[in-house]
Formats: sequence, structure tokens, C-alpha cells
Amino acid sequence: MLRIKTALPVLLSGAVLSAEALAAPSVYPTGVTRYDPAKAFNQYVIFSGADKQTHLIDMNGNEVKNWPQAGFPSAIIDPKLVGGERGHVLLQLGEKDPGKLGSAGNGLGNQSIGELDWNGKVVWQWGEKAPGGAAQQHHDQRRLSNGNTVVLANKVHKVKGFKVPEVIDDAIYEVSPAGEVKWQWLASDHLNEFGFTAEQLKLVRASENPDYLHINNLSLVGPNKWFDAGDKRFHPDNLLLDSRNANFIAIIDKHSGKVVWRLGPNLPLANPKTAQQIPRPVDQFVGQHDAHIIPAGLPGAGNLLVFDNQGSAGYPNVTLGLISGSRVLEIDPVKNEIVWQYSAANSKQPGWAFYSSFISSARRLPNGNTLIDEGMNGRFFQVTASGENVWEYVSPYLGKAPGSDAISNWVYRALPVSYDWVPAGTPRSETAVIAPAIGVQQTNASR
Repeated sequence: MLRIKTALPVLLSGAVLSAEALAAPSVYPTGVTRYDPAKAFNQYVIFSGADKQTHLIDMNGNEVKNWPQAGFPSAIIDPKLVGGERGHVLLQLGEKDPGKLGSAGNGLGNQSIGELDWNGKVVWQWGEKAPGGAAQQHHDQRRLSNGNTVVLANKVHKVKGFKVPEVIDDAIYEVSPAGEVKWQWLASDHLNEFGFTAEQLKLVRASENPDYLHINNLSLVGPNKWFDAGDKRFHPDNLLLDSRNANFIAIIDKHSGKVVWRLGPNLPLANPKTAQQIPRPVDQFVGQHDAHIIPAGLPGAGNLLVFDNQGSAGYPNVTLGLISGSRVLEIDPVKNEIVWQYSAANSKQPGWAFYSSFISSARRLPNGNTLIDEGMNGRFFQVTASGENVWEYVSPYLGKAPGSDAISNWVYRALPVSYDWVPAGTPRSETAVIAPAIGVQQTNASR
């Protein structure tokens, strides 16, 4: 699962060693393995590691801040929303017995969430006032401009017509600073709005998996050119989500709760002959993550950016490909066209050289680069618009892999953090790391 990159040990800030010889390399690079300060966008990156701690690193991989709590995922708060204070984060604060349906992919073991300041002090917490007495947050939480917090959570309950006794439903709560739920939404109330055919709805209801949708992302649409031009579907207050298990992305109207825009679940399969053609109509994404509208002021603003895992998902299920790879897609959400993409081919590598069948993320940066988290391998990297890799980091933080006792450095999501988000005087380093050309050095076995 973890693999050696092109950088050799002389360049590494660390290395991970396995106690036994496994299928993956037993020694592989960690830290920053390549970095071109002139081409990369220089910033911090925040992520919750497999060690269940939250790390803020600089461009040379130095940890400049640590919170000993995890986030699923960690979320930063705009200083403008907290009186100008820098360095506030939303994380998970308490665990509970998840019950028989609990897993690493849902929120049933999450007792509470909270806001922590730069020094780690809890300044806001929510859980006891949540429906059922526990937050059960999973995959996303965001602070709103009105001071409320929008939370993606689970609700276990019986839904008529489903084969399983109880489903792990996806709920959205808007929570006030006092902990009161001001608005809520439940996925099972909108099954007929997600684009399923009649046959697919039968498969959904007959699924053995109670986590039938597994919504893995929740974001605000935010200010955008489409709404400014009169398209009310893209109201800045509306919410965008995607279903990993059902292969669709949707915008929810904040007032009615109805789906007002949708992409998937039934899209044409990619044609290998036109797979690199831009623009082209959107083809089938599978098991996608981190769908969001690129914020105003960034290159591509208003377009949809999504990490297309090409994993295993759908009704009927799309199985994993033998030599498949993941993609990052930038989509015009009005024309439903792919206008930019990144795959391993853009870096002149075989498809499987960039692949994460689950988790992962992608975020646009101010200079036009894109920060990508290849989650199951714990690798983050920046690519230019032309696909050149100008910064790469491999997480050294180990812990249990999801649903297993195996050890991994997996990272659910990695977020860019601007220098002005942290308190003044926070250290940072921007020293170039040059990777050798492929094929320059030989292995011991070939000498």
C-alpha cells in the first residue's frame, strides 16, 4: 500500500521502517521529498494523521503546531469569524461506545466536537445537546459566517422499505453557539431526489450495508459567478455534498431542503480515446471525495473540484479496476464539462502510480496549483496546471488503518493554510528539496 517514490534516502527528512517484510516496501521515504519554492505555492498544510493527532507543517515538513486531538477531518476557522483570533480549529473531542454498527468510516463513536484555540484551549463544544446526546459527526464540520456551525452527522434509525433493521443515515445539523439545532436535514427524506432509477432504488433498499449512502463531504456553495448571473441553484448559503457509496454530488437548497442541482449517479463511462481531451462531458466518477465549489478569488472560481477515487461503489456496484488510477476533476457545473484534470498520466506515469481507492482530497491554490492528498498512502503533493509535481510530502505519522489492526500512515484530508492564519512569529522554512532524475542511480542488486 505504501510505496517508494523517486526521491532517494539522502533527500529524506525521515523514513518509516516495518518490523517485518511485507508486500509494501519495508523502508520508504517520509517528509518532504521534493520542493521547488519558485513553482510551489508556499503555505502551511494541516491534517489529522493516523496517530489521531492534528499536525500543522511548513513547506519543509517541519511540524510547527500540534493539537493532540484528531479531526474527521480537522477544519480551520477563518479568523474573521472568531474576533480576529488566529489559529482556531474544529476537532473531535470525545469518544463513546460506537455500538455494533460503528466503524472508522462513520461517526457513531464520536461523542463531541469542539473549537480549540492556538494554545489548545477548548472554547466551544457540542455533543450533550446533540440529538441522542452525542455529536456523531463524521467527514465534515464548518463554521458559518453567522457564528453557527454546520455538522455532518449520523443517525441510526429504522427506515421503511429497507432490508436492514436500521440504517446509518446521514444528517446535517446547523448548531448555534449555545448548542441548539437551528436547522436539520436527513438524507432518507430525499431518496427520490438523488437521481436513482427505479431499479437502483430497489438495490439501495435491499443493500446489506446500513451505511447506504455514506455521504463523505459537506461544504458551503459560497459566493460564486453562477449565482451572481441569476442561477439560484448556486445560492451561497446552499450546501454541497457527495455520496461515496452512490456516486453522486448534489446541492441542497438551504431553505427547502430539496436537491436543486445534481451530478451522477448515472454518467457515461470514460472513453480511453478521449480520456485526456479537455473540455469534455463529465464521465463516471466512482467513490469520490471532497467535492466543493472553488472559492471566489482563486483560479477556476465557481467550478467544482473533486477527488475522483475510482474506487468501488455504486448501485449496482462498480468494482475496483486492475490497473485503474484516481483523478482530480475540475468541472463546469452549468455545462457539466470537465475543464481540467489531473491523473498520473499528467506526470508521465502509469495510472496506478496515483491511486487512492478511498478517502483523499484536492484543493485549488492562489497561484493555480492544486494541493492533492493521496489519502490511503499518506502522500500530499502540489501540481501545477500542466501537471508538474512541485512539492511532495509523505506523512510519517502511523496508526491503525481503517477497519483493521494493520499499521498505516493514511490521511483522510489535507488542507492548505495561509501564512496569515497563524499567530505572528510562527516559524516556517522554505528550503528547496531537489529530487534526482529517475534512473540516475542504480540499486545494489544491479551494480
